[in-house]
Amino acid sequence: MIAVEHTAQFLAEWDAIIATLPNPHLLQTAEWAQVKASVGWKPSYLLWSDENGKPVIHTNQIPKGARILAAALILQRSLTLGGIGTGLSVLYAPKGPVLNWEDSSLRECVIADMEAFARKQRAIFIKIDPDVCLGIGDPGNTDSTLNPDGVIVEKSLRSTGWRFSKDQIQFRNTVLIDLTGSEDELLARMKQKTRYNIRLASRKDVLVRKGTPADYPLLYRMYAETSLRDGFVIRDEKYYHQVWNAFTPPEQTIPAHPYTQSLIAEVDGEPVAAVFVFIFARKAWYLYGMSRDIHREKMPNYLLQWEAIRLARSHECLVYDLWGAPDVFSDSDPMWGVYRFKEGLGGITARYLGAWDYPVRPTLYTLYTTTLPRILAIMRHRGREQVNSIAG
Repeated sequence: MIAVEHTAQFLAEWDAIIATLPNPHLLQTAEWAQVKASVGWKPSYLLWSDENGKPVIHTNQIPKGARILAAALILQRSLTLGGIGTGLSVLYAPKGPVLNWEDSSLRECVIADMEAFARKQRAIFIKIDPDVCLGIGDPGNTDSTLNPDGVIVEKSLRSTGWRFSKDQIQFRNTVLIDLTGSEDELLARMKQKTRYNIRLASRKDVLVRKGTPADYPLLYRMYAETSLRDGFVIRDEKYYHQVWNAFTPPEQTIPAHPYTQSLIAEVDGEPVAAVFVFIFARKAWYLYGMSRDIHREKMPNYLLQWEAIRLARSHECLVYDLWGAPDVFSDSDPMWGVYRFKEGLGGITARYLGAWDYPVRPTLYTLYTTTLPRILAIMRHRGREQVNSIAG
């Protein structure tokens, strides 16, 4: 694929379009595309406009004056073998495509066009993981509900050759906090212990301030420490600086401009915990959190999340996505403790469709999906060694 350079105006218009579609997502923005381009992915921007009552696809261009029905940021990575290009690639639409998934004719058209795009790019497969909700609540509880429209989408994908992916890039499930209502109402929705810990942190003189780019090296070191303690792998420092700098806060609130704000909890002027809150299209996401072992008894993470909620509300957000819930809803899942913490903040569990692959080249797809886990295991081991050297 030939790389296409996009102007700042194009990228701003793209974000503005995404913001108007159903369930717009941060990972479909132009800023996220630019971050991934810095690490080897080539972005393509697909739009579907309404022309005479039918959806028509446009690639890397924005039709003027047209009513946009759907959009998909697609990331492409070329595959090499021994440093030599193979002419093959893999495609990924992070949290996309974005459209009204209940519109069956639109859905079928978009999916068919994405399959055709993947074939044209000589891709081995294309992966999607749209924000299509399958149900609400812990499936083990009696108040859990299914979303019939999500179930229909799942069956439709399966019947047309798509496969549920073994490689789930993003969290399949998450916890969402409804930000409507007063602060007192939001506190009332929380568990009693959570409210108590928020107030405890305030009494113990935990203070929360907004971070700046000057704090980023400190925050990365804290993130490295967190990853070692909690057993997850992170990228190198340069990558996170690229992410945080790509989402620069605007001088004034602009709904279609995605940005991030770090919040840092301190005790006696010493940073002990932090979060990054991303905001776009009246929704907030908690993508990164980090903490140190010191002063944990003062519950700084509880106060941090409360201040993150207040920050999101101040920017007119309606929902706060706590970004991640278990795949298996039992205490055997590694995320169970984090999940209970998030649930205590008054959120509801949302279960999503997850990532699905369309194998354009089935034989190569099988080879790729069986080899990739071994490659990832090597990368995780190397990443853990790098983080040890930083945090240690």
